[in-house]
Amino acid sequence: MNPITKFIFELQGISLLVWRSFTGLFSRPRYASEWIRQMDLIGVGSLPIVLLTGFFTGAVLVLQTYLTLQAYSIQSSTGQLVATSLVRELGPVLTALMVSGRIGSAIAAELGSMVVSQQIDAMRAFGTDPNRKLVAPRLIALILMLPLLTVAADIFGLIGGAIVADTIYNQDVNAFVNSAREGIQVKDIIGGVVKPVFFGLVVGSVACHKGLSTTGGTVGVGKSTTDSVVIASIWVIIFDFFLSKALQYLLDIGKM
Repeated sequence: MNPITKFIFELQGISLLVWRSFTGLFSRPRYASEWIRQMDLIGVGSLPIVLLTGFFTGAVLVLQTYLTLQAYSIQSSTGQLVATSLVRELGPVLTALMVSGRIGSAIAAELGSMVVSQQIDAMRAFGTDPNRKLVAPRLIALILMLPLLTVAADIFGLIGGAIVADTIYNQDVNAFVNSAREGIQVKDIIGGVVKPVFFGLVVGSVACHKGLSTTGGTVGVGKSTTDSVVIASIWVIIFDFFLSKALQYLLDIGKM
């Protein structure tokens, strides 16, 4: 199949999946217990890797930029640089990529296994809608939990940066914190929370679509899992550019 045609069909399938899942929320049953279970798996389960990623991202930002800033005698702005980089860009993107690798692959593998073992067909035979039972709770959980994970990553990134600035470069922690506080505005925080909402939708919809469209037995499950992570990661990076541009226009982020 032509790559362009294949892309259009894939986009159509993902769009219909998202539409059916969200329209199903307005009718019963809603499977609230499954929502909570997915929030626990996605949010609490991903917290350690997200905190670790955020901490060392902030630490390495200070490690790589402090001496450059010091050469221009503006090392007092290190906190602002780290905070701005994390809140606006690195926090949302890195968190989404980590969650895509951990949760996106798990969703695709789980749903793909259910497809090849005919559990999805059995659910339909018993009158249960897979979109409402399986897809919607995962999408909702990702959309709600990814912004919270991003905030946690940002906080630990600032902590990591402050520790490195203090222990390696002897910069006072209060100076780092004050610089970060002065550099971050409310619109930066809003932008840093809006991005993960869309990233969660992208990761969840791609993973669910790839899982439910699995063919070829157990080999197909592995392929769907790999495709889910790769495609979701690429789309997160692409969406990041357009979201950043849209937020610059709507919130004047990056302008004084």
